[in-house]
Amino acid sequence: MTWVTAIALAVICFALAVLIFRPGRSVWASLAAALTFGLVGYAVQASPDMASAPKEAAAGPDAGQYDIVGARREFIGDNERSRADAMYQADAYAARGRYSEAATILSGITSANAGDFEAWIALGNALAEHADGVLTAPALYAYNQARMVKPDHVAPSYFLGVSLVRQGRLAEAQQIWRGAYDAAPEGAPGRAALGERLERIDGMLGAMGGLPAQHSAPPTE
Repeated sequence: MTWVTAIALAVICFALAVLIFRPGRSVWASLAAALTFGLVGYAVQASPDMASAPKEAAAGPDAGQYDIVGARREFIGDNERSRADAMYQADAYAARGRYSEAATILSGITSANAGDFEAWIALGNALAEHADGVLTAPALYAYNQARMVKPDHVAPSYFLGVSLVRQGRLAEAQQIWRGAYDAAPEGAPGRAALGERLERIDGMLGAMGGLPAQHSAPPTE
């Protein structure tokens, strides 16, 4: 691991903690200090030029992975839920970190019903998690399909932004979230939650030196 990578990971960890786990602003300074101390410890003890050894990733909820099932339910109203019985099985796989199996089930649901909004969101999330948070072409396709079903819904843009944050593309996530928030009707499902995240990323980017909001065009296909 190089120094650039170590610093980038620290910034991404800070962003994820603030935007996803939502600590209060009073915790931000402590979190930043903890990451700084971690970098200091890395500087003292680590060997950044030493090749890393492969390690099998831990699986399941105890590994601390992002709760994609709980997050999805926060952004989707009760009347927008999928009626597919197989969603329960897909969620059970996803909750245990078995994203490939979840994606296979969800692909079957969306193939049978292309208008199943929640299933498209769940599929995009499972595909992104299977790629360790990277926004792959199949995940982006799933989010775009969900957007076609409900063009003004904030959920596709929110989860697209989460993947961008996890890649350190904070300004792009900010741009996408701002557009979705402004386009959604007042009181729409997930709009208030997105507004909270947007406020946090605005504050974070300001604290980091005012990175430009228009960093680059958001992915569209």
